[in-house]
Order: sequence, then C-alpha cells, then structure tokens
Amino acid sequence: MINIKTDSRKVLPGDTFVAIKGYTVDGHDFINDAIKNGATKIIAEYGEYDVETVITDNTEEYLRKYLIENYSTKFNDIKFIGITGTNGKTTTAYLTSKMLTELNINNSYIGTIGFYINGEFIRELPNTTPEILTLYNLILESIENNVNVIVMEVSSHSLSLNRISGIKFDIAGFTNLTIDHLDYHKTMENYLDAKKLILNYIKDDGIMISNIDDPYGLEFKYKNFKTLGFNKSDYHIIDYSFTNLTTNISFEINNQKYEVETNLLNKFNIYNYITALAFVNNLGVDIEEILKITNKVYAPSGRNEIISVNDGKAIIDYAHTPDALEKIILSTLENKQGKIITIFGCGGNRDPKKRPIMGNLATELSDYVILTNDNPRCEDETNIIKDILSGIKTNNYEIIYDRALAIKKGLDMIGKNDTLLILGKGHEDYQIIGHEKIHLSDKEEVLKYKKD
Repeated sequence: MINIKTDSRKVLPGDTFVAIKGYTVDGHDFINDAIKNGATKIIAEYGEYDVETVITDNTEEYLRKYLIENYSTKFNDIKFIGITGTNGKTTTAYLTSKMLTELNINNSYIGTIGFYINGEFIRELPNTTPEILTLYNLILESIENNVNVIVMEVSSHSLSLNRISGIKFDIAGFTNLTIDHLDYHKTMENYLDAKKLILNYIKDDGIMISNIDDPYGLEFKYKNFKTLGFNKSDYHIIDYSFTNLTTNISFEINNQKYEVETNLLNKFNIYNYITALAFVNNLGVDIEEILKITNKVYAPSGRNEIISVNDGKAIIDYAHTPDALEKIILSTLENKQGKIITIFGCGGNRDPKKRPIMGNLATELSDYVILTNDNPRCEDETNIIKDILSGIKTNNYEIIYDRALAIKKGLDMIGKNDTLLILGKGHEDYQIIGHEKIHLSDKEEVLKYKKD
C-alpha cells in the first residue's frame, strides 16, 4: 500500500503526511499529530516542521500528480468499468460484479455499499467514489488479489473533484439523470456537465454505453457509442413480464432475440440488468454464457429487497430521489394486488427542492404514506417534514418522526397482498441525528417484527 496519509490518525512510522484543506477540516491543523505518530515527511502549503517538509501551492494537486506519476502505470493490465447516473449505479455495478464472479473472472467492486473482491465484502467506504488516495489503495489491493476487472460507481462529486484522475475506463456507462445533489451542483445543467466529465476518462478505444430512453442519454455520445433501452438500440429491450419474485425479459442484440428470467423485480431493474449484461458482453463474454448464470445473480442488500410479511410483503429500497421514488411505486403499481403503503423521509442538510416533489409523488401514487426521519443530521426534523408537506395535496398520510416506530406502524398495516415500501435508507444501518450516528437498519426492524 501507499505510504502516504491524509488522515493523521492513520499515520504509521515512516509515512508521508499530506495536509489537505477540506471543506470543514484543514489538515494543517493535524501536522503535529502526524509527526507524533511517526510521519517522517510533510507536504504542506505553509509552516516549518521538525521533519523533511515540502511546501507547495496546492497540496491536493501535489498528491494527485504524485499518485498519477508513481502508480497509474501499475493499472495498465486492469480493465476498468465505470458507471455514472443519478439512480441505478449501485445495482448495475453490483450486478456486473456478480456476473463476473459467477463467470470466474476475478473482479472487484468499488461503490456505495463498500469494497468487494470476487463477491466477498471487504470493507465499507466513506463515499460512493472515495477520494483519490483511498481509491488508488483499493486498486492496488485489487491487483495484489489478482483482480482483472474493476467495476466502479462514478459519482458526479468524484468527477467534479478529480477523484478518478489517472484512471481510464475500458467501458463506461450512463443510467439516467434526475433531480438530486442540487445543493452541490446548483443547477441541472451543472449536474449534467459534471456527469459528462466521465467521457474524459474513457480510453481512446474504449466504449460508452448509454440508456437512450433517458432524455439525457444522447448527451453521452462517444466515438465508440452503444445504446440500450426500449427505444430501438444496440441492446434493445422488447418486452417484460413479472411474476411474484422474478422478471422475464425479452431483448434483441444484432437481430438475435433472447429471453431471460431474472431474480429482480420492477421495471427500473430491467435497465440495470441489461446495462450489466452489456458491460460483461463488451468484455468479450457471449450473451448465452451470461444468460446461463443469471439465475445466480441477485441485487445487493437494500436494493428492491423483498421480505414476506403476514400475507403481503415489505420492500426495502434506497430510493431517495423523486425519480427513484416514483419509479419504485409505479413499478409496484404495475403488479398491484393489494394496497401500497409507503414510508419515506428526506435527508437533512441536503437539497430541499426535492422534498415537496417527493411528498406529492408518494401521496398521489400510494394508498397511504408514513412520513418519517431519514438522516435529519443537524437540520430540524420538523422543518424537513414541512418542506415535504408543502407538496402534498391529499390527506392519506401521517407523520411518525421515529423511523423504527414508523416501520412498525407500516408493518402492522400490511394485509393480504399489500406492499409496504420502506424507502430512502436501503443498505444503510444507521440514522444520523445531529452529529451522532445511531444504529438503525430498516431490514433489521422488519426481521425483528417478523420474529416477534
């Protein structure tokens, strides 16, 4: 691993410490701590210290250039797959990784739900796409484990902050673009421009695969551009049907028609599956080989995860944007037999513009809605709910701030063939209230209810 640290607490004897100025923390304030922990070299923008010191105008840029010059050539034998978009990144990347694992192709996954090697969970990660030093260490760890393919989620933040500098994708993909992260990007145009930066990271002979059913899909044209969707495309989805726990998909590639049954539900997962299939196919794997292992491939925990409760079911999903919330409710409506009850909230200190939109969508499309907390952070929980309520025009809802109690109430309401959608947290097993991270897992609450 790289003997450079940007966190003084992780410094080991002989390490170099780079003092990075962050949004809330300045690494220069921790240089003495780093030296106490054994740092023998300091990279800083100012100051004098008792160990070897390099003063530079921009420590973040210094670190980026150092990593690229000294380590990026070690990545030459790795195939990189990167996927960007508002929704679907995690499921698509995870499905791709699972397909590769079932096909005995050594791979690692880097994304929202952590770091995996050949399907085995290694550790959690601080961001969807970690900062560049962490990312380089993960790639080197993958190489040490004989990984041939790395599948990465690529966030708009990582693209705008140059976190993936030095990486070139053999295959990149775009899922969709809907309202999210406007607290950071400010406008949808800026958000789109950030996503489009992924085109700068594709190899000259690399491939861009885009969902052209999305209004922004054609914005991602590349010289080697492939398309997918229900519209006529390279990976053309013809039709689909649901059973209680599976989806049957018919699709066409190069005038050859295929049919497959997947362990996935809801229309949006058809896009996720076909995108993953397209990634693996463009690595040189025949479609028939992918279809053979599809029955062994499942979505990650907390992504459209179904648990039978009473005579109905609870579905746990990460949907935390208006588009994702609308899609999962509409997909549930397609196969509706009983009532649809939806539990959701909105994160504090995050984009408030989406709150009334989500409130309106949830109450218009569901039979009943329970509004609750979803990481209120340092924002007043009542103000978050007020924002959600400002978009609601019906009276088919109630407010239960305590998320565990909200889930219990929703589970109590499930009758024969009813569906309870528990949205917004997915795989997360915590609730952030103030600056405190409190353990809370939607899935655990459902399983505890069933046990009781």
